[in-house]
Formats: sequence, C-alpha cells, structure tokens
Amino acid sequence: MAEAVLEFVSRDEMMRVLGTRDQNVRLVREVLGVRLIPRERTLQIEGTLEQVHVAERVFQQLRQMGQQGPVSLADVRTVLDLVRSGGSELTTEAGPSLGMRNVRPRTDGQAYYVRAMQENQVVLCIGPAGSGKTYLAVAMAVHCLKSGLAKRIVLCRPAVEAGERLGYLPGDIAAKVNPFLRPLLDALEDMMEPERVRRYMENDIIEICPLAYMRGRTLNQAVIILDEGQNATVAQMRMFLTRMGLGSKIIVTGDITQVDLPKKEQSGLIDAIHRLRGIEGIAIVELGQKDIVRHPLVQKIVHAYEQESPRRGRPT
Repeated sequence: MAEAVLEFVSRDEMMRVLGTRDQNVRLVREVLGVRLIPRERTLQIEGTLEQVHVAERVFQQLRQMGQQGPVSLADVRTVLDLVRSGGSELTTEAGPSLGMRNVRPRTDGQAYYVRAMQENQVVLCIGPAGSGKTYLAVAMAVHCLKSGLAKRIVLCRPAVEAGERLGYLPGDIAAKVNPFLRPLLDALEDMMEPERVRRYMENDIIEICPLAYMRGRTLNQAVIILDEGQNATVAQMRMFLTRMGLGSKIIVTGDITQVDLPKKEQSGLIDAIHRLRGIEGIAIVELGQKDIVRHPLVQKIVHAYEQESPRRGRPT
C-alpha cells in the first residue's frame, strides 16, 4: 500500500479542484479505485503505487485548471481519460502528401490542450515559453490540412514592435511580417519539407498575415492561428475572433506575463479569457512550468524570473 498527500494553497483552491460536495473526488475514486481522504487543506491518496501515481498526475492537472476557475465533472473525465490513455496523438505524417512525423504531447497539460483543440472550434491557450502552445497549435493545423478537415492554414501575429506599420519594410507582405511569424514558420518546417511549405504559401494554402490585415475577412474551412495573442488589443481580438467562417477553427496562443502593449492598452487575450469563459465550443487552456519541454534550463529560467523581482543598479 502506498500513499501521498497533496497540500493546497488555500481552502478556496481546494474547493475549486475537489468540486461541490467533493463530487470530483468521488469520480476520481470511482474510476481509479483509490482511497481519497479530504481534510482541512490536504487530500490524502491511498492505494497501490501505480494508483497513487496516476491519481497524483490527475490532481496536479486539475489544480492547474483550477487556477482559472471551478473544475467541472466534464474536466475531470477528460483529464482521467488523458492520463490513463497516455495522451492524444496528432498525426502530421501523410505519406506522399505531407511527409513528416507524428507529434505527441509530452505532458498531461499538453494532452489536455490537444484534446481541447480536437473538440472545440475556438481555443485560447496561455502558458510560459517552451510549454508547446505554439508548436502544438501548428501541429493541429497540419493535421487538419492533411486529413481534409481544413483547406488552408492562416498564421497571424500582432506586429507590436513595428506598431502594425509594416509598409516601410522591404518585400511583399510575407517578407515584411516574416520576423514576427518566424516561430510559426519554424514549427511548420519541422513538420513539413521547407520546399512544400514554400509551395503551399505560393498557392495560399498556407498564408501568413499580420493581425492588422485580417479586418473585413471571413475565412472558411481554415485553421487560423494567432500567436502572441497577449499583444492584441481588445478591439483587435474581437476583430480576429469574428473572422471565423464555416468549418474553421481558431487557436489563440500567448503568455499573459509578457504583454508588450502600452500601459493604457488592455490585453485582448486576458479580456477574452474572462469574457468567453463558459461558452460552448470555446476552450480555455492554461499550461504551466511542468509543460515546458525545451532545454531543461528553460524551466529553471522561467521559474527564476517568476520568483525574483528585477534587481536595480549595475550588474556585478
């Protein structure tokens, strides 16, 4: 017999995760066969070593979801399914047509994100650098294109550094916005041959577009990705989300701790998370430090910047 104890930050957090009258606890207990004992601010888990390990993973993911609001029974069922099955897979390999490999979530949070993209028309995903939010969004777009669920991919990003005024830069629209969309293109070229990416861009099967150029459009049968969504204003986010046409899917990614807008401007992504929560067909996903899958040092760097305030004065 093994056991583990989860300690919650507050009674409020515990109630959000365990559910009304501990309904989420009863469901996990029923599905996993573990003994769960809620106390003042702790949850004791007892069972076999494997049962306890799985239950810990489930509640770690539920705690992360609970940061955005109460965890529902539907959320618990999804997490249980993902943790027990080992996650979902996005097949970007398509033999002679796309020619690449399979992309598989590497954490429970990423698996939940993939499931959310599969089951919803609009997904807002926030998380730190390296948590896979952009890479998995592009993988989903390639998967939809390959499987015939979409006819095109539209990649979009706010060009905050240039104030959305790209006219002075040389080249066509693709060349002008390339520096801002490079992370999306890097992910694409990791899943498809660069020559095929170039050909698809020439034929508008893959389109790159600065956010300011999306106004007035309706995009049907497309996967539309807005990266760095925290740098879109409220008006821009509303404009972007309403571009969705029939058979389309919208994915917005961003890191709400890195907003580069002027102080007087509110982040459209933060506003959308609060405004759109609870609407059927729209999923809000939060990835955390445990979902960082870049170089191991990235997780430590993110943690250091979140824990320590900036030091003043000259470096020593």
